[in-house]
Amino acid sequence: MEAARVIRSTVARIDLDALTHNFRVIRAFLARETTPSRPPGIIGVVKANAYGHGAAAVALALERAGAEMVACADIEEAIGLREAGLACRVLVFGALSLSALDGIFDHDLTPTLSSPMAARAVQDAARRRGVRVACHLKIDTGMNRLGFRHDNLDRTMPSIASAANLDIEAVYTHFATADTPGDPWCARQQARFEAARVRLAAHQIRPRLVHAANSAATLSSPATWFDLVRPGLLMYGVAPEGMAHDLLLRPVMSLESRVVAVKGVRPGEIAGYGGRFTADRPTTIAIIPAGYADGLDTRLAGRGHVLIRGRRSPIVGSVCMDMILADVTGTVVEPGDAVTIIGQQGELSIGVADMARAIGTIPYELLCRVGTRIERIYI
Repeated sequence: MEAARVIRSTVARIDLDALTHNFRVIRAFLARETTPSRPPGIIGVVKANAYGHGAAAVALALERAGAEMVACADIEEAIGLREAGLACRVLVFGALSLSALDGIFDHDLTPTLSSPMAARAVQDAARRRGVRVACHLKIDTGMNRLGFRHDNLDRTMPSIASAANLDIEAVYTHFATADTPGDPWCARQQARFEAARVRLAAHQIRPRLVHAANSAATLSSPATWFDLVRPGLLMYGVAPEGMAHDLLLRPVMSLESRVVAVKGVRPGEIAGYGGRFTADRPTTIAIIPAGYADGLDTRLAGRGHVLIRGRRSPIVGSVCMDMILADVTGTVVEPGDAVTIIGQQGELSIGVADMARAIGTIPYELLCRVGTRIERIYI
């Protein structure tokens, strides 16, 4: 007889209906802002395990919703999507592992060419197989990560143009400061990208698709939408900090747990590692089985809150490997009570952006950190 499966107290609930809703809201926004011309398509960004939400389930939901392409970080991530049954186009954003190039051909992936060495390797592999491979060409317009330098294309593009087995179907760039409204670097990168496209045409490279807009640029800069946009964080119901918008987005992830013990602490006693919390009055502490091994940031101690019995309870002491402590003084709390770490409980909510703001980081980091031992329950 098979043993019953035990689910840990701390779980992440992934609302795929909310994901589909957000996709449709973004698509409607793009159509509204580009009427009567053709609105851009959407590349669903599912790298880093779909920002912690679970890449396979998210990618399949986006495919059902109408995404014409999804994007991930590397060949290994892309193969996982194919093995999960994904049929739509899969763009590999990152640097290509030259030892894993077979995956491009065996799993029908779309690689990014971001260096002369990568282009040569893909060309040689395609030539040996007697096929042409569709590729996206990345131009570095000032981010100074991956990509062909915008000001060196007359030197690097002749070999790309002459590569008989490379089909350059798209060109793109990535903005460094799109989430900082009015930052001059973004305008500078836009101008460099336009100039780069002119230089590509001079070398007879005229991709049929162009894309540049991440979540922030999707919200703030229609001039950068081109043929496709690449919303990541926005797809998961979170807008980049400080970006004004009227989109009715729904958070896709909630993080929940349960109280496993309740302790009374006398005045002058400490709680947690390092003695960082000392009770100045009779204090009631709820112990919650989620810690930094689950992805919770250690800076939440003394700054963050959880929701218990419909009330905000501060996280105190220290974030331990497997547990956090919450001050629930004045509230009747018992083992088994529901705890909301991210999400809504009653009339109150804690969004991942609220949590990030409290500890001085970004929502991306907190979502991607949600650990592998946390069960994802798909709704």
